[in-house]
Amino acid sequence: MSEQAEPRPLVFPAAGTEHTPERPAGNMIRLGPRARRLIRAVARIVNPLVLRIAGRRHMPIVGIVHHRGRKTGRAYATPLGVRPAPGGGFVLPLTFSEASHWYQNIRAAGWCVITYQGADHTVARPTVVDRATAGPAYPRYERLALRLIGVNEFVLLTDAPAGSAAGRGEPGAGG
Repeated sequence: MSEQAEPRPLVFPAAGTEHTPERPAGNMIRLGPRARRLIRAVARIVNPLVLRIAGRRHMPIVGIVHHRGRKTGRAYATPLGVRPAPGGGFVLPLTFSEASHWYQNIRAAGWCVITYQGADHTVARPTVVDRATAGPAYPRYERLALRLIGVNEFVLLTDAPAGSAAGRGEPGAGG
């Protein structure tokens, strides 16, 4: 009989403390400039269509990440694969590395709002975590798919404290 390793529980940093996790192995997905331009062009067409169904009550795989541009201040809504994290907050695969604009915007602000299954959740403290840490948030088939396509990095966002500026959803609230 073979033993299966227990998934590691998510570890949340204490409020007010800086938490710098050990750097996980980077994602294996490496794209050149042409591929990135193509993906952006496709996303401009596909994202508005996906936004019509993402974040709804009966759509547990795709949520909407609401964030502001770090340079322009423009409001963005990005449909992404979102999973609730055990213990609160959400986990998102960082498919295209830390170069993703949505990730850079969230990191700069320190918080965002995620629409998941019809409800808005204000989350904060974006932290890049490895597959083992994020794994418990995903069903087995999704863990396998993410491993097969080479996704090793995830963003963990914890619930924002209710009394904080981010918890009230105030624009310009930092992390």
